[in-house]
Amino acid sequence: MQWFCMSLSLQRPARDQELVQIMNTAFADAARRSGDWLACRPGCTQCCHGSFAIHALDVLRLREGVTVLQQNDPVCAAAMGERARQWIAEHGLDFPGDGQTGVLDTSEEAQERFEEFANEAACPALNPVTGLCDVYEWRPMTCRLFGPPVAMEGGLACCELCFVDAPEEALIRSVLEVPHELEQTLLEPLGIESETVVAYAITHRGLE
Repeated sequence: MQWFCMSLSLQRPARDQELVQIMNTAFADAARRSGDWLACRPGCTQCCHGSFAIHALDVLRLREGVTVLQQNDPVCAAAMGERARQWIAEHGLDFPGDGQTGVLDTSEEAQERFEEFANEAACPALNPVTGLCDVYEWRPMTCRLFGPPVAMEGGLACCELCFVDAPEEALIRSVLEVPHELEQTLLEPLGIESETVVAYAITHRGLE
């Protein structure tokens, strides 16, 4: 079944707010332990450029954020939607997946293409005037991981602007604990394995 057919009746799981709160607390704790090694500040947009995959839970959260923004600040919401449409118009032809629905291809060749896809492009949610995310409270999980060190398959990884020349012990004591199990618990009942990118989630392409 197509992504959009499965997504029509889906709502953001109630426990996703619990996931968000856990991540907020974990990040604040990691930031405290990181001290001056953490360069993240409002207006720093290093992590707001480049394309990355988001899953169904991220999409549902973003859709809720778009709806709230449309109600509270329709001018801002319209501008963000236009940026998303421009992003798709500019990068859609090279999209490593379905350019209409925004569903990413899972083939090895497509995944290799995605590694180099739209690497310099600004996220449509990034407000070029304020330098802030217009849907910050509803941002994807990937966005919530940038800054402190995070345990990856190959070791610890962090934003390239953070922990510059830091000793290994500073990285180790600052690791951000990510609630992967809870995230997976919320994802599984949705029954959607497909992934997309922020621009398609904002415009609801293939989702409504």
